[in-house]
Amino acid sequence: MAGHSHWAGIKHKKGKADKQRSKIFSKLSKEITVAAKLGDKDPAMNPRLRSAIQAARSANMPKNNIERAIDKSSLNTESNFENLRYEGFGPEKVAVIVETLTDNKNRTASNIRTIFQKAGGSLGTQGSASHNFNQIGVIKVDSNEISNEEIFELAIEAGADECISNDEFHEIHCGINEIYNVKKNLEKKINNFISTEIEWIPLNSVEVLKENREVLINFFETLEENDDVQNIFSNAKMSQN
Repeated sequence: MAGHSHWAGIKHKKGKADKQRSKIFSKLSKEITVAAKLGDKDPAMNPRLRSAIQAARSANMPKNNIERAIDKSSLNTESNFENLRYEGFGPEKVAVIVETLTDNKNRTASNIRTIFQKAGGSLGTQGSASHNFNQIGVIKVDSNEISNEEIFELAIEAGADECISNDEFHEIHCGINEIYNVKKNLEKKINNFISTEIEWIPLNSVEVLKENREVLINFFETLEENDDVQNIFSNAKMSQN
């Protein structure tokens, strides 16, 4: 099922709630600052900023943190952040895509390469891993917001390709160039969104046996702890054996 490409879908909790919350807020703040810097400061006029703020609210980020991140876009005129993608293969030869937001690509490239190497993996060139994935727009809505039947009809009317529902959330899929148009149509009836992202969905999965799981999870966690890393996708599938 879609969404399992994002490594968080296979992550287990290790009592790091506060630390993870701090990291999540940091990454969300950076995205808000960059979105506000690149476009209008008014979320109504800037779909990327609007989506970033909605994601921050879903993560229960305090309102003053959000406002501070927007204000920072005016103050921080010297540093230019870039969205950069790194691809490679981690432990168990799983294909990995790492999306970063950085103001120093030399530092980021060096850090990401070191993390891959220490885990026994290797960083490749662009395209080396991404051919194992399909890139699509993914919009997630809390299942309490709207019923399965209503969201399905609304998603199709909004121009989405697919709508998958589970107990926790509805996941709407669309073309990457259509994501903000579809989102705008959904906003006519939905106020709260969990996330609006371009995701990499694996075309095929690599099954990872139970005894090898810990090494892979540690690798993902080390990547996630890097301040420049925004998203991690892989084609790992955790075996029950």
